Amino acid sequence: MTIAAETFAVEVHGLVKIFGTHRAVDGIDLKIKTGTICGVLGPNGAGKTTTINMLATLLKPNAGTAKIFGYDSQKEAQKVRQLISLTGQFASIDESLSAQENLRILARLHGLSHKEARAKTTALLAEFGLTEAATKSLVNFFGGMRRRLDLAASLISNPPLIFLDEPTTGLDPRTRNQMWETIRKLVAKGSTVLLTTQYLDEADQLADQIIVIDNGKVVANDTPDGLKKSIGSSTLQLTLKNASQAMEATRIIEAQLQNQVQIREQIHLMAPMHNTDKLTDILVALKEANIGLSETSVRQPSLDEVFFTLTSSGKETSTENVVSNGKSMKEN
Repeated sequence: MTIAAETFAVEVHGLVKIFGTHRAVDGIDLKIKTGTICGVLGPNGAGKTTTINMLATLLKPNAGTAKIFGYDSQKEAQKVRQLISLTGQFASIDESLSAQENLRILARLHGLSHKEARAKTTALLAEFGLTEAATKSLVNFFGGMRRRLDLAASLISNPPLIFLDEPTTGLDPRTRNQMWETIRKLVAKGSTVLLTTQYLDEADQLADQIIVIDNGKVVANDTPDGLKKSIGSSTLQLTLKNASQAMEATRIIEAQLQNQVQIREQIHLMAPMHNTDKLTDILVALKEANIGLSETSVRQPSLDEVFFTLTSSGKETSTENVVSNGKSMKEN
């Protein structure tokens, strides 16, 4: 199937999904460029999975349109299904079969010959580090191996668009990093990935574009850096070698930045920094004043701060409800 080079991988206008009296998705608009990773963030119940299911033709929207590489997800659903794969939150593999058997059967179902199915299975097992476990019972697979096998299964048909719905939930840090590398390789080979996640560091590490959904609406759509900058300035952080120089250092920094400096523990200085180009001028001025520094850094706002600023979770719940360092959000 031919895909025009200028076509968006995903283009959505006014998408709505209603369950009873609840508007789970409430007029979402978004565009995702081909060959990129788009991260979708939001609290539990925000509408992330419902949106994915509509894009993947599993749910019919009540209003709005969704196009995948220019094809309407409802009017041309069969064409759309040929262009996508969906890896959900729970493994879809057959527990009674080995990893090798799972992949070979799926390859045959996709129309590959016996020879092609064997070759594809061997390649995918190697790509996902499952060669040694290929013939073992899945009873002996730990969570990370199951998630890798599930992702491998979704790539049998080499889809140009891959939906990953919280693919690393419950994985240990090492396995999560392996999954990240796999996702990067998929994009490097030409795929587009739409990734829903509750791990803020995951979105920060992987995504070219981040969409934040809350109460069924898109509340932000930008690059990771753009989102961080949207909620405030960077922060200059300096640690002095000599506490007696704190006042002089403060005077110099405030003159350069036109912002107030906070002093902590006599040697730690912090100040809002709207223009990071000022850093060089500050360092030169401090050196000319013979003020010694042991540490210097400029910190951007984090995605944690973005999340809590933009979503209702930040207003109504504690930070225990969001994942910033590998800990899962609490269920609503």
